[in-house]
Amino acid sequence: GNYGIHHDETESGQIQIAGLVCKNYNIQYSRKEADLSIQDYFQEQNIVSISDIDTRELVRHIRDKGAMNAIISSEILDLEELKRKLDEVPSMDGLELSSQVSTNETYDIGDQNSKYRVAVLDLGVKKNILRNFSERDVFARVFPSYTTFEEMQEFAPDGYFISNGPGDPAAMDYAINTVKNILEADKPMFGICLGHQLLALANDIPTEKMFNGHRGINHPVKNIIKDHCEVTSQNHGFGVVQEAVRNSDKVEITHINLNDNSVEGIRVKGKNAFSVQYHPEASPGPHDSRYLFDDFVQMMGKED
Repeated sequence: GNYGIHHDETESGQIQIAGLVCKNYNIQYSRKEADLSIQDYFQEQNIVSISDIDTRELVRHIRDKGAMNAIISSEILDLEELKRKLDEVPSMDGLELSSQVSTNETYDIGDQNSKYRVAVLDLGVKKNILRNFSERDVFARVFPSYTTFEEMQEFAPDGYFISNGPGDPAAMDYAINTVKNILEADKPMFGICLGHQLLALANDIPTEKMFNGHRGINHPVKNIIKDHCEVTSQNHGFGVVQEAVRNSDKVEITHINLNDNSVEGIRVKGKNAFSVQYHPEASPGPHDSRYLFDDFVQMMGKED
């Protein structure tokens, strides 16, 4: 909380976590751009937080036991009752969440006279992704999660973007079908995080819930195609099944994680479609991977 909260820097219209666990936080801030303290920010959106936790020990526990559901309460203090409530919380497996965070209405970002037009399928898109398009002379129309390919096609886009978002990608048949239709139309397509997983599923590559997800802003990734390494921001609990990707005759691997050798990027053979598991738009975070937006724009340029 040292920096305070500046609304113009938020990546979403609301806080997207259900709760915060931390060692400590500071309700005092000195940055003049800040609008309010982290405590006020959480209170105005009715989000619970807990401090004075040994987070290093907690991380070690999760590392050894795997990602798991948790509960925070300041009202119910009986441990057994809290355990019963926690048992009622569904597993992330099979949980479709993107429709809960997607826009309800179509909206536009950028200059209508821009050189390129991109249809964005909003599954939980971050604001800085849209800014990156605007900075590259791209006019983006953002569509709700359940929008069909035919509906987006009426916008006459030069390319399609499949966004990041929460939940189990395997539970999103509607989005998988949309991605398949875009592939059949052979239009340029770029996917990030959840969009990456959906592109894999559309090419018969399964996904799985990870024992521990990738979280943080310093994950090393190697671009196999360009033979260079980049530091990346990551936040995902599902991933594509590595063996299935490596054995696929439909896609090729473009990026790998240098920590665990997992697949971080793919492109579809014979198509103008590619995706990455991490967040090249990181805000905050490293900018090493911003070139992917340039690659997408160049791909649309070749279609002219």
